[in-house]
Amino acid sequence: MASTANSKAGDDTCSIFVSETVNGSHRFTVQGYSLAKGMGVGKYIMSDTFTVGGYDWAIYFYPDGKNPEDNSIYVSVFIALASDGADVRALFELSMLDQSGNGNNKVHSHFQRALESGPYTLKYRGSMWGYKRFFRRNLLEASDYLKDDCLVMYCKVGVVRNHLECPKLRAISVPPSDMGQGFKTLIESEVGCDVVFQVGNETFKAHKLILAARSPVFRAQFFGLVGNPNIDKVVVKDIDPFIFKAMLLFIYTDKLPDVEEIESTAICSSSVMVQHLLAAADLYNLDRLKVLCESELCKVINIDTVATILALAEQHHCPQLKAICLKFTANAENLGAVMKSEAFRHLEGSCPSLLSELLATFASMDENSNSLSGRKRSGSSTFGQDLAADGAEAESANPNGRRMRRRL
Repeated sequence: MASTANSKAGDDTCSIFVSETVNGSHRFTVQGYSLAKGMGVGKYIMSDTFTVGGYDWAIYFYPDGKNPEDNSIYVSVFIALASDGADVRALFELSMLDQSGNGNNKVHSHFQRALESGPYTLKYRGSMWGYKRFFRRNLLEASDYLKDDCLVMYCKVGVVRNHLECPKLRAISVPPSDMGQGFKTLIESEVGCDVVFQVGNETFKAHKLILAARSPVFRAQFFGLVGNPNIDKVVVKDIDPFIFKAMLLFIYTDKLPDVEEIESTAICSSSVMVQHLLAAADLYNLDRLKVLCESELCKVINIDTVATILALAEQHHCPQLKAICLKFTANAENLGAVMKSEAFRHLEGSCPSLLSELLATFASMDENSNSLSGRKRSGSSTFGQDLAADGAEAESANPNGRRMRRRL
């Protein structure tokens, strides 16, 4: 009788190669187009750098064209790799925006042609993609793309990313942490609370160990050299009960609370609550809460609010928020309107030292603007010098005949 060997079929496996793009965009406005004309063929105006897919990029606009052979008949527009990188594969789109509101933008897009030719490969810092003959100058100057001597360009970049997906046969999904919710439930239930805070006409129960773990001020108050670990009641002055409750919620959840979380009928707006929370965070050395409040206040800076936020930043030692407020106020387009506000008049009386800092910021911005304008007209910005050294250029403005080359 013949014997047969036992055999075991192997497990079926699979893997997936995924190629996708990380997309980002940048809007570049050129004000004073008529003054930029005549700067010379090959001279450019460069946008600020922006980051997409882990690489820095910049838009280059040539008012008199990039190609000497075209005799300044065309304007040229390019997108350039502005950081170190090797064989960066990407898709691009360059647009001149129609400022009439009709949406007839002039678009040169590689995204729609990706299936035909594939992404472009940029091999080194300074490599460019774009069009030497982006637009005839005489047609541009008679079009709706130019309004009030201003041009607006839009660039979209899609950096190609590849990764391999290997499905795991044994995988257990892990839910996100619910620690904050657990601690929130703890303070709301008042289970195990060992200290009561009297704030105005309201009382709040809490846990000394949790407060001490989160705030150096509470740690010193309860367990420091002069602290009292047996204290069970603390009277808090100069803080509104609404704000103290919001601060406690942050201490337990590590999140900035919404106004609705604290009161069903809000007694103040979210931005006002954040201003008062910033002061409380400074008082109790809650550094993360302080930064969260600064971040939220940055989002609501405008002509009407900047003076109030600037005074707050000065009083509570917020250098980043203060610098942003000073820069916003010192902008020539904003300064006059801000100075007419009631909040600015209050700022003059409460923080007079800020006026000299505001003047210094205004002078610095004006000097930098003049310096930058001069560099752009001469085509000698720092990145322009690097490009000249690298010698990178897109070969042709013909969409069907473009290729990347390096001139030596």
